[in-house]
Amino acid sequence: MKHIRINTALLAATLMVLLGSCKKDFIEIEPKGQFLTQNYYSNRAEAYSGLVAAYDVLRKNSGGFENMITMMNAGSDDNYAGGGSSSDGAGIQGFSNYTINPNIIPRSFWSDHYQGIFRANILLAKLQGVPMDAGEKDRFTAEAKALRATYYFNLVRMFKNIPLFLEPLSTADIYNVTQAEPSAVYAQIEKDLNEAIPHLPSSVVLATEAGRFTKCAAQAMLGKVYLFENKKTEAAAMLAQVNGTPGQPNQYGNRLLPNFADLWVFTNKFNAESILEVVHTDQSNADWGFWGSSRDEGNTASQMVGPRSYNRVGTTAPDIYTSGWSFNVWTQDFYDLIKNDPRFSATVLDVKALAAAGQVTYIEGFQNTGYFLNKFIPRKSDIRTGGGSVELNFQQSSYIIRLADTYLLEAEALGGTGARAQALLDAVRARVGLSSVPVSIDAIKTERRLELAGEGHRFFDLVRWGDAATKLANRGFKAGKNEIFPIPSQELQGTKLIQNPNY
Repeated sequence: MKHIRINTALLAATLMVLLGSCKKDFIEIEPKGQFLTQNYYSNRAEAYSGLVAAYDVLRKNSGGFENMITMMNAGSDDNYAGGGSSSDGAGIQGFSNYTINPNIIPRSFWSDHYQGIFRANILLAKLQGVPMDAGEKDRFTAEAKALRATYYFNLVRMFKNIPLFLEPLSTADIYNVTQAEPSAVYAQIEKDLNEAIPHLPSSVVLATEAGRFTKCAAQAMLGKVYLFENKKTEAAAMLAQVNGTPGQPNQYGNRLLPNFADLWVFTNKFNAESILEVVHTDQSNADWGFWGSSRDEGNTASQMVGPRSYNRVGTTAPDIYTSGWSFNVWTQDFYDLIKNDPRFSATVLDVKALAAAGQVTYIEGFQNTGYFLNKFIPRKSDIRTGGGSVELNFQQSSYIIRLADTYLLEAEALGGTGARAQALLDAVRARVGLSSVPVSIDAIKTERRLELAGEGHRFFDLVRWGDAATKLANRGFKAGKNEIFPIPSQELQGTKLIQNPNY
């Protein structure tokens, strides 16, 4: 029988984890060796390897074909699924046109996040018995809780009705798992983050530690969680600690980058605006045999959003792009919204116009509009120099949270009114040279759409605002059903789990 796929062994063989934080530099960790939970965690080094294993699931944001960014973009009003054909990825196509069902929803959106939770639970269960410095043990514990909260936050937003467990499960226990009330899951997420924050560092001191959770990242995540629960007072207070004075460096040194386009330079990892990011590498030699596994550390989202068979013909066309798979093409509606915005060129690559001018050729993919996601598009300068497949080894980071996001979240939590909300909105606009507009919830919604386009936030925003049924009606969205995913059918077999309503 099939059941929730949660392994009883942590990891086998080599892992490399590249993660984000509030500071520059990044962490490259290579724990080695096979181990089982019953005889592991005998020292600090083994506990650290367990922590690295828990962090590794953050790669789900932009790693592998089934990544959060391209999947969530596909279900928004800004992007189509795209790709090579209507059958190119049944799950992403089904989400884009709202024919998604329990048989085609990619199982990994459920199982990968639970793998991260399992690893965090194992670490938390074993840490107290590990002989190591008490302060560092507190930090490891805090990081494991922050990671567990992050994975549960993704799960409850995607599936809503999910099991909640805080200790490792045996194989026998798995068959008796039931779903928790969403409110209980959110309460645990809050608890984990609130308990983590006091024990996390305000900054990362050592270059080799960059990429780990800090107070800044945990506070930003908690503020976002509060807002999704409609706890606006708590959200505004928490996000204010992250944001500080709008337009000025916050207490952790974060600030908006002066040049919006610099956010998307693949070498600009852990820049000042980054709060929590997933960092990819071209050094894992990722190949098709282990693509999407823990050994694959490239940014697949980059490969997915590039134009097919892109070829420069004229001498004036950009000679910086390489070919991709044409997923997440922009809709005409979004193009019309952003075409006169200063963020246009960093957000949209208008291959349609280049082709019309005879400067490039490309193969039109499924749902082609000719407008491609320039933030993540694969670039020649990012082609790997080592081993592995070119397509699987792009190293551009992807942001889970950045400062402009938290500015707009706080402005929303403040109800879109008042001097502080106005200042937060103004700061985001001023960074790209736009003048002030009167603050309102509608103004904040529009700004989020333009500022964070293609970063995987839009669908969740529409659901949180109650706008999904209206904005996505022409895509087949059904209220009371499509706000959440169906639970993968494999996860229900032999268990007590119940399918989500109307699936």
